[in-house]
Amino acid sequence: MKPDYQELVDEISALLGVPATLEGRDFGLIAFGVHDGLGDESALDPVRTRTILARSSSAQVRAWFEGFGIARATGPVRIPPAPEAGVLRGRICLPARSREVVQGYVWLLESDPGPTQAQLAAAMRVAERIGALLAEEASAEDAVSREFRRVLESGGPGREREIALTALESALGPDAGDFHTVLCVTPWTEEEPPSVRRVPGTAAACAAPLTGGPQMLALLVRVRTGTEVPASVLTAAARLAPGSAAGVGGPRRGAREAGVLWDQALAAARAASAEPRLGPVARWSAIGPYRLLTRLPAGVTAEDTALGELLAHAELARTVEVYLDHAGQAGRTAAALGIHRQTLYYRLSRVEQLTGLDLDDGEHRLLLHMGVKAARL
Repeated sequence: MKPDYQELVDEISALLGVPATLEGRDFGLIAFGVHDGLGDESALDPVRTRTILARSSSAQVRAWFEGFGIARATGPVRIPPAPEAGVLRGRICLPARSREVVQGYVWLLESDPGPTQAQLAAAMRVAERIGALLAEEASAEDAVSREFRRVLESGGPGREREIALTALESALGPDAGDFHTVLCVTPWTEEEPPSVRRVPGTAAACAAPLTGGPQMLALLVRVRTGTEVPASVLTAAARLAPGSAAGVGGPRRGAREAGVLWDQALAAARAASAEPRLGPVARWSAIGPYRLLTRLPAGVTAEDTALGELLAHAELARTVEVYLDHAGQAGRTAAALGIHRQTLYYRLSRVEQLTGLDLDDGEHRLLLHMGVKAARL
């Protein structure tokens, strides 16, 4: 069971008489105290509000605060207000350390009168307890993430994946039998994966480079039931990498399903990349034909002479895809493309000439439909 950081944050708030906020060393929100001064417009400032609502601080805010040496501090650090940066009230930062390493930060809004040295010393002792718990938890999370990465690198069903799944079960301990899902974000441009707290229920996070492709982020997430992935998880995942595509598998019961869930999440993320309407976080259950198309080897469409010729003409490929998406209904297709029907008929005749396929033949239509969609993967 994870430590109750909220109780420790409330203890600091009670000691000092001001609301405290706890963030990890990556500035992801862990717990926060409720402020009762709602009538005071200066009680909250934009930075604190955003941190609570988005569960993390922006890169600019992080750089501002780190500029005061909080990552090296061994005691309280006072930070003055900076209205131009959205920091309307001064802060006191209590570093939560363990073995000379900062594991997180406790943030306090400055008050008048401010806390006494004795109060700050007492709060620092609580911050040290928080640091020890964060370090212990991070060690356990690192073990789970390490075994999860081995599952991803195992390359599919087989003995190597079975060994990795057994090790993952062991690392998860009592939680191994819970319902889980896997999230995939691609591309992932950061050097390190985010804190597991960035997405609710995350048990493991790792960057997973795909052979011949971009680096991806993979998250193993516990969920309450096997019916659907919670909206809170999807929302948090969408915030991880704006502009990237993400996919989610499952959910399924038991850590031994992690390999299958990864395959599903990767397929869904690829589908979201090819078809933005499926995103920003595509569910495996909702990607339709891409559940099969993503299993095709990369570049397979280019190897088909007929399809390769068509794909060299982007406008024609798009036209026939929209036509087949609309079940061959010319009126709806022309409206969707914003062209005249005669223009549509001309383009479709060109498709038949280039490919040697007959759009009145069901199997030929299926080949074309699969081909143009698979090409965008």
